[in-house]
Amino acid sequence: MGFEVYIVLLFHWMADFIAQTDKQATNKSSSWRWLSAHVLTYTLIMSFAFGIKYGLINGITHLFIDAVTSRASSHFWKKGDRHTFFVVIGLDQLLHTCILIYTLPHLGGALKVIIWQ
Repeated sequence: MGFEVYIVLLFHWMADFIAQTDKQATNKSSSWRWLSAHVLTYTLIMSFAFGIKYGLINGITHLFIDAVTSRASSHFWKKGDRHTFFVVIGLDQLLHTCILIYTLPHLGGALKVIIWQ
């Protein structure tokens, strides 16, 4: 594990936060349509950067993680329980990071060719 981890985490941040629209962020906890739109955007960005296999593996796991954590964080936010809300957000990112690192052997795509070879 080396420099590629930082690049993967940078692209995860861009795909999960920067590319996520306000509609996706505010509605993904209650709508499969908006959750799917967020995950599709995430998967396309990660696939372009690191290859289809890596993008799909992480996109599918992203869907399952966000399906649970977005609903849980929304529940705690509505209750006014900010501490637990942020604990869930932290858990969400921890799970995504663990999956991203665990699946590093499947890296491919344009960035791998440019940066690592």
